[in-house]
Amino acid sequence: MGRLARRSLRHRTASFTATFLALLFGATIVMACGGLMETGIRNDTPPERLAGAPVLVTGERRYSPADDGKHKAKALFPERVELDEALVERVRAVPGVRTAVGERTFDAAVTTGTRPPAAARAHGWESAALTPYALVTGEAPTGPGETALDEGLARAAGVRPGDRIDLTAHGATAPYRVTGLVRPAAGRAVPQPTLFLATAEAARLAPRAGTVADIAVLPLPGTAPGALRKRIAEALHGRGVTVLTGDDRGAVEHPEVVEGGDNLIALSGAFGGLAVGTAVFVVGATVAQSAGQRHRELALLRAVGATRGQLRRLVLGETLLVTALAGGVARFTGPLAGHWLYERLVDSGTIAETVGFRQGWIPAVAAGGALLLTALGGGVLGAWRAVRVHPAEALGEAEARQRWISWPRLLLAALFLAGTAALALVTALVLEGPGAASTAGPTVLCAAIGLALIGPALTKAAALVLQWPARLLGGVTGRLAARNCRARSVRMAAVVTPVMLATAVTTGMLYLQTTAADATGRQFTDGLKADAVVTSAAGGVDPAFADRVRKAPGVAAAGAYTTGTGWLERPVDHEQDKRGLALQGVDADAAGRTLAARATEGALTALRGDTVALPEATAHRLRRGVGDTVRLRLGDGSAADLRVVALLADRPDYPTALVPVALLAPHTTSGLPAQILVRAADGTDPRQMLAGLRALTRAHPALAVTDRDGVIDGHARDTRTQATANYLICGMLIGYTALAVVNTLVISIRDRRRELGLQRLTGATRGQVLRMMTVEAVLVTATGLALGTLAAAAALVPFSLVATGGPLPSGPPVIYLATVAGAGALTLTATLVPAWAALRIRPVVAAKV
Repeated sequence: MGRLARRSLRHRTASFTATFLALLFGATIVMACGGLMETGIRNDTPPERLAGAPVLVTGERRYSPADDGKHKAKALFPERVELDEALVERVRAVPGVRTAVGERTFDAAVTTGTRPPAAARAHGWESAALTPYALVTGEAPTGPGETALDEGLARAAGVRPGDRIDLTAHGATAPYRVTGLVRPAAGRAVPQPTLFLATAEAARLAPRAGTVADIAVLPLPGTAPGALRKRIAEALHGRGVTVLTGDDRGAVEHPEVVEGGDNLIALSGAFGGLAVGTAVFVVGATVAQSAGQRHRELALLRAVGATRGQLRRLVLGETLLVTALAGGVARFTGPLAGHWLYERLVDSGTIAETVGFRQGWIPAVAAGGALLLTALGGGVLGAWRAVRVHPAEALGEAEARQRWISWPRLLLAALFLAGTAALALVTALVLEGPGAASTAGPTVLCAAIGLALIGPALTKAAALVLQWPARLLGGVTGRLAARNCRARSVRMAAVVTPVMLATAVTTGMLYLQTTAADATGRQFTDGLKADAVVTSAAGGVDPAFADRVRKAPGVAAAGAYTTGTGWLERPVDHEQDKRGLALQGVDADAAGRTLAARATEGALTALRGDTVALPEATAHRLRRGVGDTVRLRLGDGSAADLRVVALLADRPDYPTALVPVALLAPHTTSGLPAQILVRAADGTDPRQMLAGLRALTRAHPALAVTDRDGVIDGHARDTRTQATANYLICGMLIGYTALAVVNTLVISIRDRRRELGLQRLTGATRGQVLRMMTVEAVLVTATGLALGTLAAAAALVPFSLVATGGPLPSGPPVIYLATVAGAGALTLTATLVPAWAALRIRPVVAAKV
């Protein structure tokens, strides 16, 4: 049977190619998503500026929201967790430590003349030895008002040793003299622009006094970093620290990679699951159709004495040969596709460029195993009837093949359609905010599979509905095409299914992204009442500057503002997840004028000191009201007992609590408010107010003023950038389903060469046959579009109800129009090209195929 399988494949190039492409592209996409997941799990970030320190001590950023057994997932503190400066001496006392450096790091901006501010990262001079940096020219900074710049930063600022610059750090701008230029040691690269200050000056400008960002440890000669790491961890046990060696040290320099790794795991897991489901659907359908069109051949083998076991081995042997070949090629194309996706994610900012792409053997084995099982299952099921029927009935069964109803098939269809309804109800009634999007992909696939299982009945029903316009527009050929669709409902369903899947994936996934983006943008726009925003290139603004802004002409209200995340610890909010509760740090006097938050009980003007305004739903769930106290864990790990002074009108999609900016800002990485929100006075032209603000900030070169439209446009750009990864992977899935459409139609048309030859022998011309095939393609496209739209609507309607309050998704109509045009073009091309090729065969020869 193995020799027969090889010979059979050699004479069935069309079905062989279709199966090979389906397997290859499916394995490639699944393997690419697996590579992204492995990259997120490993999260390898080699150290750069701290490469000379074999051991690093940093604050523990993983956190359990509750220790009650119900919250096992670890949350991630979004801010830097500072360390007590006293721990430096404790680390120095550990045996095997040569020296320990308490490292300070904070954002700064360098301004010279009319050049725009150059953002940089500032450190104490003692940190220079950790890369190590060496002086190229000049000398090290030793006192106030002195700094050394790296060569790249000096070129960007256009300065040399001895020149004066304006340095903005921790909200203040002061003149500094450049004492020297530094360069990393040979073989070391630090892309981040860097400057160094005297040790005492760095301690003065650091976000929090008495703390360090991390502790860099240099071991004694002969001391292994791994052994030293264990000794330091034992010495600091219970102090809330993490001791790192190897590539894990890169997360200290780039704390954003920890959250980025978690996000990448979630992204690749969600789309990887969707890719596996799509691949199983496409590969199973292609292999089953390829094997199913051989009913006549397998029936003849049964009639001449072949056993069922022999036929199963024949089908399995052919499938294994194609799968092995596709898997071998995918071993090379999978990592290439994964690395391409990785580079696009880096460009969009989803992944930090410092994270190395990793793809080992595990994604390859997982992708190969999943698709092998799918291919074998599709092959066995596709030839099941021809293998199972009695030899005397086999030839007749091969010609008709109209039986499709079976109890297992109907049961599976009922289960998948019930699952679709359940997921839709969960989306509409249970989930809130961005989490409602998590069920969209599974809903689309469940709906598509359920409809595919009852596809023959739906195809016949669609043919009955569409036969009248087909007859009206197509005449005799239209009537014949409609009758073909009704009589060949089982085979036509196999052609309609990939069109339906392509429509569902394209429409569902793209409109899901546009609807989510529109909902996010609408929430941001509705929540912002400010007419202008003041920001800083140095990471934060001086809150005292808000007093000067309030006195500017035309300003009605101005207040410092920042955002963060917190977790309710007492009482425990059992419905909060590891993402925690969104926090906004506001100025009590300006909050009501610059933000859309509305108090239903209490007053926002009471947000002073250790206070909080909770969302109504959260407060009622915790049985807390105005005057009660809650404990909140802030984003840097600090805890605060806060008195509830107001309840906020519910924003069920995006619940947010308000706290005083003076409370929240010190617990952020920058230690300062991120912005100053400004509202124009009634009757004042916002443009005049903006002109006054720009004149006010002219003496502060690191500050920038943006109008309301600019802020909203910037938020929209950030949202589009963050969605780039989703669009890329959606594009791959859409391309894969388009390939399934072409594969299925080509196989189907080749299987009808005998039928087309018989039509030619009965007097039909080539033009009449092509017109008939055109009408059939239109009917297939219309049916597939209708069913695909129904499958997509099962996910989009409930999500739109949650996100926008209406049943229709947000997004340009051109997406659906392009889907319709693309489906029509693909179906017509994949139908007429092979039909034209089949009609080139002499009718007498074709009728004998």
